[in-house]
Amino acid sequence: MNAPMKPPLPKAKLLIVEDDEGLQRQLRWAYDDYEVFVASNREAAVELLRAQEPPVVTLDLGLPPDPDGVAEGFATLETILSLKPDTKVIVASGHEARGSALRAISSGAYDFYQKPVDIDQLGLIVRRAFQLHGIENENRRLEERVGDERTVLGTMITAAPEMLKVARTIERVANAAVSVMLLGASGTGKELLARGLHETSRRRGGAFIAINCAAIPENLLEAELFGYEKGAFTGAIKTTEGKIELAHGGTLFLDEVGDIPLALQVKLLRFLQERTIERIGGRKPIAVDTRIACATHQNLAGMIAQGSFREDLYYRLAEIVVRIPTLAERHGDATLLAKHFLNRFSKEMNPQVKGFSPSALAAIDAWAWPGNVRELENRMKRAVIMADGKLISAEDLDLTEPAEEGLPVNLKAAREETDRRVIRQALARTENNISGAAKLLGISRPTLYDLLKQYELQP
Repeated sequence: MNAPMKPPLPKAKLLIVEDDEGLQRQLRWAYDDYEVFVASNREAAVELLRAQEPPVVTLDLGLPPDPDGVAEGFATLETILSLKPDTKVIVASGHEARGSALRAISSGAYDFYQKPVDIDQLGLIVRRAFQLHGIENENRRLEERVGDERTVLGTMITAAPEMLKVARTIERVANAAVSVMLLGASGTGKELLARGLHETSRRRGGAFIAINCAAIPENLLEAELFGYEKGAFTGAIKTTEGKIELAHGGTLFLDEVGDIPLALQVKLLRFLQERTIERIGGRKPIAVDTRIACATHQNLAGMIAQGSFREDLYYRLAEIVVRIPTLAERHGDATLLAKHFLNRFSKEMNPQVKGFSPSALAAIDAWAWPGNVRELENRMKRAVIMADGKLISAEDLDLTEPAEEGLPVNLKAAREETDRRVIRQALARTENNISGAAKLLGISRPTLYDLLKQYELQP
């Protein structure tokens, strides 16, 4: 018995807004892979948009009753995007009207093509528009699911294997009675990880207290950490608990622990050894159950060699050492975090901003991010404020599009390097969705799985 034949998959819908009947026929013939709808004016285009909801529209800006101008074309573009903001509109431009095409893109159009039409070139733009629309739909679907799979340790957003490994380490040691030292450059999220350590431990019912040791003058840091008794010094008008005591039953995070002066290092070491403290001016030891997490961007090994940091204190603080990768080492996270910041800031500052231009995504992927996540957050805040249209550009981010790189050692190495980079970018842009990434790359899911295995990439 023959198996029933599966019905053919529905074709993607494409709307062509063009008043030239000859060009209409040419485009219909060229796009046999799509279900093509044709409109000759704004009214017909809007009617088809409402009825068919095509993801992609090609739009000639010169429409009747103003075929020699662009006013009607821009009115049509505005109407389409107001009704269906996620529609990818590709506008037509003559060689002499490039300025109109750029204006259309700043108004929310996806891309433009020049007349006379190059069918192959336009076909490529149309395919990319459909791919991007599909990816964005998939992203929205994922974001609507209960629970955000990109979030680890409660608040940290990442999809990078390098950072997921750090998160797993934090989770494993969360309930162990050990001090944890976080080593990483400024802006890599040390305090966020320390808070995640606290929130995933049995101590989450207690307080999480953070103190930046570099931000407090030496003569005040001891009082901040250990507290003081009434009358211990001029101005001590009442007994005050220090941060160590306030974090009893919880976690104390010492940021920039390398800035603690030597004399105070001795007192901190005594607390770690005996788990008791004495307030300034006090005589009675106070038992305190506080877990210590600390962080620094300094080279503590070098400081120990120079005699500016105690080796015995280091080993008490560094029972578990977690090294945090820079944002440049967290492949794909820059794009993922940029989208997160876009969603956050656009609601507060500029609701019309909906996404990124291709130049912006390329610039984000290529930038080294010396200031790490903090730099990305600041650039995104600026970009959302400065953006004129619906898409953030590389210029809005104050970044330049990546320049052409030097030649690799050979062709095989070039292919492998390109494959790895493009696969990581596709996974980042689709938030690690295999189906979406495969569509973006123009390959099948099994092929993508084979490439992930071949290049030892983890989704």
